[in-house]
Amino acid sequence: MQRYKSLADIERGFRALKSEIEIGPVYHRLPRRIRAHALVCFLALILHRVLRMRLNASNRQESPAWLLKQFRRIQHQAAHTGDGQLLRGLTELGAAQKELFAAIGLPLPTPDAVAPSNPEFTAPVSL
Repeated sequence: MQRYKSLADIERGFRALKSEIEIGPVYHRLPRRIRAHALVCFLALILHRVLRMRLNASNRQESPAWLLKQFRRIQHQAAHTGDGQLLRGLTELGAAQKELFAAIGLPLPTPDAVAPSNPEFTAPVSL
């Protein structure tokens, strides 16, 4: 019985990856890229489950997919002025978005917290 429940949980995870998280098939040839893709999928699934658990713990009825849809409305803007100054802005959060951040135990985003303090910063990536 326990194996059957585990199998159902795994199948739910794959369904969430394909539908709610929107990770589609990607065809890689190199083993390191296959491992990297599997890691990204695994991390996305873990984050999805953590969001679901935190929403349930806060007695919220929303799904992680709905929460992410609300958070996608938040946009960060950055612009350089003529004198080289970096100006940052962030979409004004609505009451529902603020409640959702509180429900999942995350601080509200600020323009400075969204982007690195050094505008020239780029994270090295090697796959």
